[in-house]
Amino acid sequence: MTTFVLATHNAHKVGELRRILGERLGPHELIGYDGPEPVEDGDTFEANALIKARAANAHTGQPAIADDSGISVRALGGAPGIHSARYAGTRSDVDNYTLLLENLKGEADRAAEFVCAAALVDGDREIVVRGVWPGEVLEAPSGAHGFGYDPVFKPEGVATSSAELTPDEKNAISHRARAFGQLVEELRRIYG
Repeated sequence: MTTFVLATHNAHKVGELRRILGERLGPHELIGYDGPEPVEDGDTFEANALIKARAANAHTGQPAIADDSGISVRALGGAPGIHSARYAGTRSDVDNYTLLLENLKGEADRAAEFVCAAALVDGDREIVVRGVWPGEVLEAPSGAHGFGYDPVFKPEGVATSSAELTPDEKNAISHRARAFGQLVEELRRIYG
């Protein structure tokens, strides 16, 4: 059995990753990370995921799993993108999605996608994969589940916001589910 460090201080993300990875990964242990947070100065989701995983692996000596996620909106040239968590200058989900709605006021093209880059770092071994969840930005927030931009994101093929999906429904189809589904295949191949 291998112990993997989940390289995030975000409690919502730890819970979601445990639910997504738990059954798929099999008899391996997933532990939280309380080490120093690295500076995420990459210019892509993939670069930032690797920065976090490298830092956790170096700090703990354990294989580390990290992700970097955000929402990219076509009418905003891909923004907020890698700056999603601090789009409004704070880490407040409500402030971030409120600014997004303000920036899209009057915009007909509301196409967007959630993007997740998931990475594993174990010494010299580095793997990074990407999952994308297409949809659109709603006119107003709706729903009480989820976090981040979930209240204002309506996934393609779904009649509600992602915040109106149950955690199990979201974790079956989200950008994280798509990225980590690919990563789990690699982890099974390497670690059994």
